[in-house]
Order: sequence, then C-alpha cells, then structure tokens
Amino acid sequence: MPAALPDWAEWKGSAAPAPYTLGVEEELMLVDPEDWSLAPRSEDVLETMDPQLAERATAETHGSALELATGVHESAGAAAAELATLREGLSRALDPFGLRPAAAGLHPFTMWSDTVVSRGARYQFLHGSMRELARREPTFAVHVHVGVRDAESAVLLANRMRAHLPTILALSANSPFWQGRDTGLASARTPLFQGFPRVGIPRAYNSYLDFVSAVDLLIRCDAIPEPTFLWWDVRLQPRFGTVEVRIPDAQTTVGDTMAIAAFVQCLARLELETGFAHHTLLWAPEALEENRFLAARDGMRAELVMPERGRRVPVVDLVDELLDACAPHARALGCEDELEGVCALREWPAAERQREAAGQGDKLTGLVSGLADRFLA
Repeated sequence: MPAALPDWAEWKGSAAPAPYTLGVEEELMLVDPEDWSLAPRSEDVLETMDPQLAERATAETHGSALELATGVHESAGAAAAELATLREGLSRALDPFGLRPAAAGLHPFTMWSDTVVSRGARYQFLHGSMRELARREPTFAVHVHVGVRDAESAVLLANRMRAHLPTILALSANSPFWQGRDTGLASARTPLFQGFPRVGIPRAYNSYLDFVSAVDLLIRCDAIPEPTFLWWDVRLQPRFGTVEVRIPDAQTTVGDTMAIAAFVQCLARLELETGFAHHTLLWAPEALEENRFLAARDGMRAELVMPERGRRVPVVDLVDELLDACAPHARALGCEDELEGVCALREWPAAERQREAAGQGDKLTGLVSGLADRFLA
C-alpha cells in the first residue's frame, strides 16, 4: 500500500459541477468510398483539421481510426447535441481527402495485413510492447464517462457496474462480420479485442487505496507507463473524476450511442443511490465471464446466468427490469428521451440490422456504404 497517493491517483471528481455528469468518446472508422475499405489517413486528417474540432479528436492505435470526445455535460441531451456537431465536423474534415466516416464495432471485411499502426509515440510504444498483437484488425468502441464526486464512491460504482457489463454489451453488439464473413457472433469485436493485455471485466476492489496499490505496482515495475494502458471494460479515471464504461461496440448513429450512454448514466445513479445489483452475481467471476461471452455471442438473444435465481434469464427481460428501475433516475437526470432509444436497440439490434443490410445486392461493401450514409442520421 503506498504511503501517500501518487500524483496520477489524485481524484478530480470534486471539481465536477454536479454528480453523474456525462462524457462520451466514440472510436470511428475512416473509409474510402472507392471500395469501402479502411483508409489509414487519420494523422493526415488531424494535421488539417479545424482547431476547434481537433481539440476533441485524437488518433488511435490504428491509422484508420479516430476518436471523438465530448466535453463534460450534465444532461444526455447536451452530450448528444455536441456529439452530432462533432460527427458533422469530422465528415467535413474528411471531404478534402475523399473519405467518409462510419461507425460499427468492426469493419466487416478488413484484414490484419491491411493494418497500419499510427506514428504517434504512444502507438509506437504499443507496437513495441505488444508486437504483432497491435497489428490485428482495428476495433471500435464507445466509452461512457460518468462523473463521481469522491474516489470511494467511484470504486463502489465500478464494482457494482460489473454486474451490468454483459447486458450493456448485449444491447450494444454491432460487429457480426469479421474478415469478410459472418462470425455467428453479435459482437466479434469483443473476443478480438481480448487479444490485448489488461482487458475484460476487472476484479472488485475493497477500497480506492486497494485500487491505487494494484495499479501503482504495475507502473512502478514498468509494466505500464500510466493508468490509461489498462483497457478494462470498466475503469476508474482519477484525472477526470469519472467511472468509464468501455464495453459497448461503436454505434452507427448518434441516437444509438446516446441511448447506451443514457442507460449507463441511469445505471450509475441507480447503483449509487439504491445498490440494485445482486450481491451473488458481483462475487461470482465465473458467472460474469460467462455472461460476457454469451452477450458477445448472442447479443439481445442471449440468456445470462443469474446465480441468485439459479438459472439463465433472457437478456431482454433483464433490460426491461433495468429500464423499470432506471425510470425515476432518468427523470432526475433529464435523459428520458435518450433512454427511450434502448427500446429500439432491444427490438431491432444493431447486429441484426447489419446482417439484413449485408443480405442486399452489394453485400459487405453495401453494408459499409450504408454505415457511412447513416453516420449523420
């Protein structure tokens, strides 16, 4: 246990204007409409980007990906408005290059041999650290940050959100195709990203000092340079004062992204205000891991293991239960409209939309074209 907190561990949540603030990050793909393949031009685009947009855009490990990040918002509606503006700005920034933006958990037919690692120091370090693992096909996710005032509450929230991660994944699954074929999975991104180290559902921590001690050991032993090299499905972000949920696939439209974000925001308030998640599931890592796999495989058709019920339960039933429990929290947070989008994802999941689109005349190229056409929807 460190005698005093290291600099990286100072919790910045007390500066937030209100609890449960929201920030959203989207990892997006750059595609070439000549053949709808990925285009490794992110660094060229960033160099010519409008400075205001560039403040919200960063390169990713792979040169065909860019991340857009909103600021801190008290409402999902405000975050949605900014995200729509950022997407419009990115679309304009790609015009001079003859490129289009699109969003899904995976590009449907790219191959690992087409992958280009970004030139930035962070990404070259990743390539040196993970070797050829860094050159696997790029994956694209949504990260949702929820502001928490104090570090101990953040640890409690991260621990409890672990129970909901498979449900969030099932709801967001948007990557059925990989290397030009249907994987049979709803989120092929999930097992593909599993090739990276320090991923998956983290263990529960007894306190903030327990978390800091565990992470600081990795830093002091030069295993990782700093905490953002932990890619867990949910992680603490001390420098922002947030709990960050990282498990969702990237969503094709702003509306779908914000439905997931509002769901996460409401679940955060639900857990900190009422402690909704069942204790037996929180302390059953085998069940959590199995549920994560089932959610990635079957999406909204999954049946998840519920230890307290002694059986598997359809994830659609779990979503309905959570929506009922979240309703008063959605009213308090002012995100009822955004949360309504969860019903659309439940009824017509994104992975099924992709399969339907790929069944049309142009197959996978038509699918990517459709993803690009819906980017500003």
